[in-house]
Amino acid sequence: MSSDVLSTTVGDVLSTAVVDAELPLDDPRALAALSLIWREARLLDAKRYEEWDTLWAEGGEYVIPIDPETTDFAGSLNLVYDDDRMRRMRIERLTGGFSISATAAARTVRTVSRFTVAARDESEDSIEICSAQVVVGYKRGETFVLAADLTHRVTFTDGGPRIVRKVVRLINSEDAVTASGFLL
Repeated sequence: MSSDVLSTTVGDVLSTAVVDAELPLDDPRALAALSLIWREARLLDAKRYEEWDTLWAEGGEYVIPIDPETTDFAGSLNLVYDDDRMRRMRIERLTGGFSISATAAARTVRTVSRFTVAARDESEDSIEICSAQVVVGYKRGETFVLAADLTHRVTFTDGGPRIVRKVVRLINSEDAVTASGFLL
């Protein structure tokens, strides 16, 4: 098979997959947000948390709510509700060698897919992307799986796209969730 046929076939498959996922191929902001989300997943799996922190806009919120339906994160109980300061403190605990969970942190591989554009705000130059995430982790001879619906609000700055808010809605958030020792 020639390389032209192969690249066309791969391109057709990718185009079909993205169109089926309701991510418009003609919107460069949606594609830039998708690229940012995939980069975030790669950095988190590599435990490159300081570099991950550079993906965030000033004032960005990282939220893992317990109530799967809540939109009032400030008025609800959350597993995580981090602003810039709290996110950086969490990174320091994970990288500084002072956290037990960091010294024996799980190895992870995550897949993020099922992308849809939930909202566009041209006046604020932002976009909201919903997706699904599956994280497979391995720690101390045990393999575990976490699944979640993600919502990323991404803003576009002179420095490129940045995360304004990431909401991780674990499918088992109302059950006992053990400490993961890594970021979702």
